[in-house]
Amino acid sequence: MNPYNSLLRTNRNFRLLFIGQTISQLGDWFNSVAVYALLLDLTGSATAIAWMMIAQFMPVAIVGPMAGVVVDRVDRRRLMIGTDLVRGVLVLGLLLVRRADQVWIAYVVMALTVGAQAFFEPARTATIPNLTSREELMPANALSSAAWSSMLAVGASIGGLVTALAGRNVAFVLNALSFFASAYFIAQTRYRSAPPPAPPLVGLSALTGIPDLMEGFRYVRQRSHVAALMFVKAGWGLAGGVLLLLTIFGQRVFPVGGSTAAGIGVLYGARGVGAAMGPVALRWILGQQPRMLRRTIGPAYFLVGIFYLALAWAPTLPIAAFCVFCAHFGGSMLWVFSTVLLQMEVPDRFRGRVFAAELALVTLLSSISSYWTGYELDRAGWSPRTMSAALGALFCVPGTLWLLILSRWQESAPVGEPAQTASAEEEVLEGRVG
Repeated sequence: MNPYNSLLRTNRNFRLLFIGQTISQLGDWFNSVAVYALLLDLTGSATAIAWMMIAQFMPVAIVGPMAGVVVDRVDRRRLMIGTDLVRGVLVLGLLLVRRADQVWIAYVVMALTVGAQAFFEPARTATIPNLTSREELMPANALSSAAWSSMLAVGASIGGLVTALAGRNVAFVLNALSFFASAYFIAQTRYRSAPPPAPPLVGLSALTGIPDLMEGFRYVRQRSHVAALMFVKAGWGLAGGVLLLLTIFGQRVFPVGGSTAAGIGVLYGARGVGAAMGPVALRWILGQQPRMLRRTIGPAYFLVGIFYLALAWAPTLPIAAFCVFCAHFGGSMLWVFSTVLLQMEVPDRFRGRVFAAELALVTLLSSISSYWTGYELDRAGWSPRTMSAALGALFCVPGTLWLLILSRWQESAPVGEPAQTASAEEEVLEGRVG
């Protein structure tokens, strides 16, 4: 039986989590296109979009490390339900934005919403190994990534159309409803959702969570392979500028019938289709052995870079969409493969802190990339095509660094054996998985 169909048919808890995630993300992408179109219509500034992306990234970078402490201390299922309900209420605040002098409301609403997401996403990622067997980890993460990407393709494309025809407020309301639906489905799950018992909190410093945070830091510092995997998505954080760039390409280079939202929707849709197909297709070709997943990360960076360089010279919207599709085919491999490797390696009691810190790193770099991209487009006079070429070239830097790191691991181990930096758990896994 197809492992994806089998997982969804036989694993009720994962199925419910997957359905909730899918509905919520569909609403998110409706919302994103509408928010970007709102800012462009009211301000006409790429910098305004860059600041919105920073507002969507920075709260995670700031809150993330302490959010990880919370995720490793409380019932993760209840935490996900609570953050969904909070986000559903918050996004309704976007209905208040009607004039240029009110755009600050959009920044505040999105910053608070993403601040809540800083708790939800590490809890969800840390939960997946509790819902699945080790053999199901790769299909489960590939499905989660495919759902995110498919909802990006569907939500961005339809969201652009709905925003153009029915108005932005419809998209905002649909996003709020999607969070409430997600909370409902997660509430139907039944599994051991509390992390393993941690030492009791003692003293004033313990109440701040700093001892737990330092414990997590020591765990990562003593395991260089875990630290390296945590930085894979940070390298992908360069895509923060890419997301702004796609918005500007849709507005300035490839508008559809004069519509800002429709042009953005086509390119975001291509991004979603590519990201959905990447991990699913590569699982059939590469399997899911940890060694092969590690070896694929470096080439994936170069794949992203090559096709964003190609986007700089794309003469038509269909060719531009194809370049975006191929770039994010590679990008999704970076995301899924690093997640699976961390889930295989990191014990349950540390997963919340590791995944929250990883999310904070990627959002911090995404914020920097978004600001730099907006600055160069608005202040330095760079064209979208020049910016695409620059970002494409930058992706070669983390790709080269990963290949150097991987060569050091391979040099320290006999041919055909796991690198010495790998844990005993992963050495066993090399023979069991795939």
